[in-house]
Parts: sequence; C-alpha cells; structure tokens
Amino acid sequence: MIKTDLSRRRFVGASAGVVGALALTTVGEAAAAPAADPAWSAGRSRNGWQVLRTATSFRIEGSDSTVRLAEGDAATVLLHVARRFNYEIDSLRSGDVRGWTDNRKVTADYESNHLSGTAIAIRPLAYPAGSKGNLYPHELIVVRDILAELDGVVSWGGDFTTPKESHFEIAVKPGHPRLKGVARKIRGWEAGPGNEGAGAIDAFAPKRRSAARAFQRRAA
Repeated sequence: MIKTDLSRRRFVGASAGVVGALALTTVGEAAAAPAADPAWSAGRSRNGWQVLRTATSFRIEGSDSTVRLAEGDAATVLLHVARRFNYEIDSLRSGDVRGWTDNRKVTADYESNHLSGTAIAIRPLAYPAGSKGNLYPHELIVVRDILAELDGVVSWGGDFTTPKESHFEIAVKPGHPRLKGVARKIRGWEAGPGNEGAGAIDAFAPKRRSAARAFQRRAA
C-alpha cells in the first residue's frame, strides 16, 4: 500500500508539473503571437498627403480594371504606372489594382499612402509585403524604366526595407515642382498622336536601359 501511495503521489505530482508546463507554454505562445496590424491615426499619410474621406474612380486605359485615386497630378502619374504595367508586363483584370481605401490598418507605414489616394498596389496578393524576388528579369527592367522615366516622383515597394513589389507610391509632397512637371509631360503624351507614353515605349532600347541603370545608381 505504501508503495502504491508513493507511486500515485509521484504520478499526480508529475501530472501537475506537465499541466503547469503546458499552461506556461500556452501563456508564452499567446504572448509571442503577432499583434494585429496597427491603425494609422494621422491626418496625413506617410508621404505628406491629406487622408481622404473618399476618392474618384478611374478606369485604367486598355483594361477592365479601375482604381480610386486622389484627383489631379497624383492620379495622372499613378495611372501612367498602371497603364505601363498593363501594356508591358501583364494585362490587368478587374480587381487587380488597389488604390484609395478608408481602412486604416497598415502592415507597414508606407501603406498609409493608400488613405490619401497616392499609392497603388498591383496584384497585392501575388506580391505581398515582406516578399521579394517575384518579378521576372524582363518585368524588373520595365519597372526600373518606369521609375527612371518618372524622375523619382514615384517610389517602388520592391526597394523598401520591408519590400512589397506590388506597391507604387507618390514619393513627393503635394505641389512639388517635379510632380507637376512629370504630370504635365504625361498629359502631353496622352493628348498627342499616340507615339509617346504608355503603349508606345520600348523599355529595352539601349538608351533607356542605360538611363534606367544610371537612375537606379543615383537613387540607391
């Protein structure tokens, strides 16, 4: 009987230890669980633009896709980015491009630029935050050409510390002279005979490749 009681006590004690260990593990795991995405509370997005209550919907030329953006120069420039993606990388379908949103939860601070309608994400589920190296080499050549063509007015999420290769944003403040100049140039292409701008660009031409590489070195 004594041996049985002792054995039973050892078993009960061991069981209690296991339960306690499991409880500690559970608490530890709960403490280590990632927090929910933080909410952006500021009245301006990270790039300095005013957060909008709503935004205008624009159709992306040559596609069935639409996107909501801040009106004016920001829309002119970001629509140009989307058109070039559509013509030179892959055809865009409805729902492929995300622009303005009123959802203040952000994975990274740069996603707050969607709140001001000054950022787009092209197929964000295919190119999510934190993932890099998803573009084929020829696709990357086109992206680099777009960035050089826009003279630093647009930044690409693939270059960020927390990368997001679907992300393109206005990188200058509202009214910046460079933004005005680039938007004016794009509008001139759109009003012209159609031999310039999106749909008429060869990103692989030697001069453009050289200019894109030079711009990337300066911007690094």
